Amino acid sequence: MLVRILICMVILYTAGDKHSLFKGSYINRSVLMAISAAAPGKGGGLLERPTIEKTTPGRESEFDLRKSRKTSPPYRVLLHNDNFNKREYVVQVLMKVIPGMTVDIAVNVMQEAHINGLAVVIICAQADAEDHCTHLRGNGLLSSIEPASGGC
Repeated sequence: MLVRILICMVILYTAGDKHSLFKGSYINRSVLMAISAAAPGKGGGLLERPTIEKTTPGRESEFDLRKSRKTSPPYRVLLHNDNFNKREYVVQVLMKVIPGMTVDIAVNVMQEAHINGLAVVIICAQADAEDHCTHLRGNGLLSSIEPASGGC
């Protein structure tokens, strides 16, 4: 019976002037939620508690990791010339290890390293630079990293 009275009040409130029923006060969202929760078939009028995702103390979320990588100072990944690997192999490894590396860019990086002895492969966050350097070394290429702000 109480539910029907509340529903009628809400219908009257929404159909007419919003100030006429409650004399200047607005209907609250919690009233609407209570009305919908008290409706038949909803489990006795109890609202379910929303689930809150908790993070483990000391662990950063994926968003925090991405944010810290974006704000960390940039590093250069350097490719050193070697006399062991074929040029085609160097191009293939660069395209495999560095995301978004095209054939043209990989050839240019390889050529610069071959001619000058050193080439900048990519400039990125320190953690990413360390990963790229490790993968390049894992594929037999000579590489290193350095801060992008220092040096030449």
